[in-house]
Amino acid sequence: MIEGVQVIPLKQFPDERGKVMHMLRADAPHFEQFGEIYFSVIYPGVVKGWHIHSEMTLNYAVVSGMIKLVLYDPREDSATRGEIQEIFMGEDNYVLVKIPSGVYNGFKGIGIIPAIVANCATIPYTPDEISRLDPFTNEIPYDWGLKHG
Repeated sequence: MIEGVQVIPLKQFPDERGKVMHMLRADAPHFEQFGEIYFSVIYPGVVKGWHIHSEMTLNYAVVSGMIKLVLYDPREDSATRGEIQEIFMGEDNYVLVKIPSGVYNGFKGIGIIPAIVANCATIPYTPDEISRLDPFTNEIPYDWGLKHG
């Protein structure tokens, strides 16, 4: 696991009317602060990435569908520098993933329906605190292709 990344199981409360899906509470030990919440829709087979934030901590949960979230640690002072981490998350693995600033992330829609990714960020988005790379760059040693076996 990449240093500073947390994977927190989330609770769901189903009943005959539907369900309630928890994401993040202000009294949770892993809560830092509120900046904004936004939702990203990703179609099956599509890759969104890479991007890195200089200040923002991300708190991702997938409320519908499934994604493969991939993290890459380029931080020079990190014990996990150069490591890759994959997390399959969504309806089949309902978790919150907390990603510290300075860690690249991207995700791929998997399955047969679009996925909806919620992010409760610690600060509001500003274009000057995010950097992007092509998802197929050689700068990050990762292949987004389907892996069999």
